[in-house]
Amino acid sequence: MLYDKARIYVEGGAGGNGSISFRREAHVPRGGPDGGDGGHGGGVVLLCDPSRRDLGALRSKHFRAERGNHGEGSNKQGARGEDLVIRIPPGTQAVSVGGAVIDLTEPGQTAVLARGGRGGHGNKRFSTSVRQAPRFAENGTSGESGWVELRLKLLADAGLVGLPNAGKSSLLGRLTRADPKVADYPFTTLEPVLGTIESDDRQVVLADIPGLIEGAAEGAGLGHEFLAHVERCAMLVHVVELAPSSGDPMENYRTVRAELEARGAGLEDLPELVALSKADLWTAADTEDQVAEWKAALGKSILGVMAVSSATGAGLEGLTEAIVRSVPETAVVPQVAAGPLEVEFESEFLTYRPKGEGGYSVEREDEGAFRIHGRGVAVLFDRFDLTNDEALGYLETRLTEMGVMAELRRAGFESGNEIRVGEYEFELY
Repeated sequence: MLYDKARIYVEGGAGGNGSISFRREAHVPRGGPDGGDGGHGGGVVLLCDPSRRDLGALRSKHFRAERGNHGEGSNKQGARGEDLVIRIPPGTQAVSVGGAVIDLTEPGQTAVLARGGRGGHGNKRFSTSVRQAPRFAENGTSGESGWVELRLKLLADAGLVGLPNAGKSSLLGRLTRADPKVADYPFTTLEPVLGTIESDDRQVVLADIPGLIEGAAEGAGLGHEFLAHVERCAMLVHVVELAPSSGDPMENYRTVRAELEARGAGLEDLPELVALSKADLWTAADTEDQVAEWKAALGKSILGVMAVSSATGAGLEGLTEAIVRSVPETAVVPQVAAGPLEVEFESEFLTYRPKGEGGYSVEREDEGAFRIHGRGVAVLFDRFDLTNDEALGYLETRLTEMGVMAELRRAGFESGNEIRVGEYEFELY
């Protein structure tokens, strides 16, 4: 069975903490700080692997990358956490935890699902001419985490579409070396099947998309799953049974076309060949009349109309040539994918620039209590040990530089009032 969906939980590794350390050497009474930085956490990375066929091995699994090591004395930097690589088949799409759209189509392409946390700076980073022996360091931040849905859309040049029992599987078996299941009952094909048409100078990948029914675009049957695979095709081969057991051939054709248009995503604009299947049930003269009537009815909206028979092989050579001729040389165009994971160490002087309008805001919650909103401010508090008096002093300096203290005073703050940031609550003097 083809598994074309998977929901996984991903978590980037946490960054290592910076070290609080001082040089201790003989005859060096004031060695100074030498705490090293913590290592960055590893990320969860997707890798496009052509040896993979579906997403079955990934369903309902948790993936956690390695955390960064803590910094050490003697300015030793903690080791970076290893990335966790998830191998997926070409044609996989996802949206990363950070919101980046991922579409991997070429072997070797990578994209980051969840980035690792940043390593904290050691106390060496905070030494200045007036703060020569800082006894505080930064904590590492946690990595991105969350549930991600992976979707596989098969990479095919042309797709066979039509109602159930239209003869798509039989046609795929005759045009390619694929061996799809063929039977005389509806929904024989429960998952897309790929085959390759071999010509003298190129190959064309042909996909048998399971039969569409009325209401497929709204999810009837497995419509959403089937139509998703059609989106990858550069052209369509619409298979219509000339002598259906129920319904009129033209009405059946229009039913499938309506579902393609209702789906959107440009499916209705794809180049289309119409293959009138099971032509062996008609006389040659009647078949020619049918082809003429279809061409007159559809006009220039299609590439052509051909009568074929999988049982006798009639018309298959012409259909093969038409498919190869109609598929563009560059049928599948890879879309933009999130780039590879590149993590550089932070600069010597760290500047926090919170995102969003204004960066932060101050809200008075209770009498004598104020809450500071803003991602940058929250990250700043996560970085430091609030039980460390020197760290608190540094925090107050940073808040002053960012303008937060001035905003608190404008809101009515007085020394000794309670300050709340995220889950932190403390009195500020």
